[in-house]
Amino acid sequence: LKSLNGAGSSKIRHLDSGSNLLMCNRNLVTYVVKKGDADAGAIFLRINTLDCTSRIYSQTCDMTDEIAWSQAGGGEPMDDMAAYEYFEKQQKYDPDLWILEIEDPKGKYQFDGEILK
Repeated sequence: LKSLNGAGSSKIRHLDSGSNLLMCNRNLVTYVVKKGDADAGAIFLRINTLDCTSRIYSQTCDMTDEIAWSQAGGGEPMDDMAAYEYFEKQQKYDPDLWILEIEDPKGKYQFDGEILK
């Protein structure tokens, strides 16, 4: 997912193929749950541990303008219903947002930026 905010005019150029199933780093299955605007809209990752809990991250930038990630829910895992409600609320603020879900029961996913605290 490193290319999501790469240089160029299209924020999500690698997801424009129309497919809702991707493979990301470590060969983890990734779904495009909600396809947003290619030039606007926040990017959210739902790291699904397949035990009815997830961690949700939103893409941002750090103080040096490098990609970083902010974890929703105060750093604690969310149950599936809380994750669903969180995304429903976020879509009211930003209808152009992207939601990607990564199935990662073993914690293999490697972020392309710092996790902000």
